[in-house]
Amino acid sequence: MPSLRLHNSLSRKSESFAPLDPGHVRMYVCGPTVYDRAHIGNARAVVVFDVLARLLRVLYPRVTYVRNVTDVDDKINARAKESGVSILEITTKTLADFHTDMASLGALPPDVEPRATENISQMITIIEKLIASGHAYAADGHVLFAVSTDADYGKLSGRSPEDLLAGARVEVATYKRDPGDFVLWKPSTDDLPGWDSPWGRGRPGWHIECSAMSWRYLGESFDLHGGGDDLLFPHHENELAQSRCAFPGSSFARVWVHNGMLTVDGSKMSKSLGNFFTVEQVLEMAPGEAIRMLLLRGRYSETLDFTRAALAECKRDLDRFYRALERHPSVERAAEVPVAVLDALCDDINTPLAFSAMHALADAAFAGNAEAASGLLAAGDQLGLLQHSPADWFRSGDDAAEIDALVQARIDARKARDFAKADAIRKDLDARGIVLEDGPSGTIWRRS
Repeated sequence: MPSLRLHNSLSRKSESFAPLDPGHVRMYVCGPTVYDRAHIGNARAVVVFDVLARLLRVLYPRVTYVRNVTDVDDKINARAKESGVSILEITTKTLADFHTDMASLGALPPDVEPRATENISQMITIIEKLIASGHAYAADGHVLFAVSTDADYGKLSGRSPEDLLAGARVEVATYKRDPGDFVLWKPSTDDLPGWDSPWGRGRPGWHIECSAMSWRYLGESFDLHGGGDDLLFPHHENELAQSRCAFPGSSFARVWVHNGMLTVDGSKMSKSLGNFFTVEQVLEMAPGEAIRMLLLRGRYSETLDFTRAALAECKRDLDRFYRALERHPSVERAAEVPVAVLDALCDDINTPLAFSAMHALADAAFAGNAEAASGLLAAGDQLGLLQHSPADWFRSGDDAAEIDALVQARIDARKARDFAKADAIRKDLDARGIVLEDGPSGTIWRRS
């Protein structure tokens, strides 16, 4: 079994992965804030860490993958106020939509999916520890983390506190001892969600939520923490600071893995630019597997550009894989992932290299090698792809029933010797990209 290497954002270098307990790997990934449909950039992180979780399960006997849900947040409060819908309704529906969208992209559910609102007591406990040790202070109904008390603050993002402060959006408040201090707890008015605490009725700051949930389900120290590189500062820097200060001697997360940003047609995704796409919208353009492949076609740590041309290319690549499998209708998935694919994934999740190995397997399968087809199935399964039969893949789509009816109408026309009508139907289907194959067992169709 190959050894896994990952780029650790904390050390800023590639390292051999060595879990605290080789019998049980523990990973935490920042999940959705549930106030709106997930966009394609959100999906990249989910798909990347789904691939990593699948890989860890091949390499180690037990994996606990925790991905949180932020269901108490000012954005949620604002959405409830502007829509007139209750916070619970918004978070419940948005989370259900998130699950549907991610399942459409082939992402498996995490082992644990805690909601912030179910872990308030753990947040309060950590805040109390930070106050008792002098790392936090209460002021004007708020509790704040004192950044100056942590000598290691800034090491994850690789910048000094002064540099971090200069580049951050810092809330100016008279109750702060230092402008860079961040909120652990804040007061709530009667119209906002709130919980009783030693500092009055209030709600948690964003950063403390993840510290509490990772502690509850993974312990004071665990192996991996993942998320988008947009979370590196301030969210992950603040998580790391408050967790290590609350639990002296702990490492919190030993390895930090960050995926790069997703752009659209070379520009940062923005509603004002008209290049903002939800997963739901992109699923109208292409099958979920094609979207998933696009999200994996570049190195996870680098910026990835989403274009319709790239999406179409991924669809064509998947068509090729499915056609290779079509040559071997009775083949079953290999018991083990092909070495070339596994080696690529163990090289810091090198999915482009893994896809190259899959194309080599497809070449061999086209040449009649059933073992290569079996390996291609196993490789696809490891990457969350090739989950359909070739017949279903080529016949999928919202218009499948309509096409079936047209094919049957053509068959009926031929039986009635109305060849002009049969030819007209074939030409109509051909214009829509539908290829008909007449054989001894009847007529089948596929998308070109």
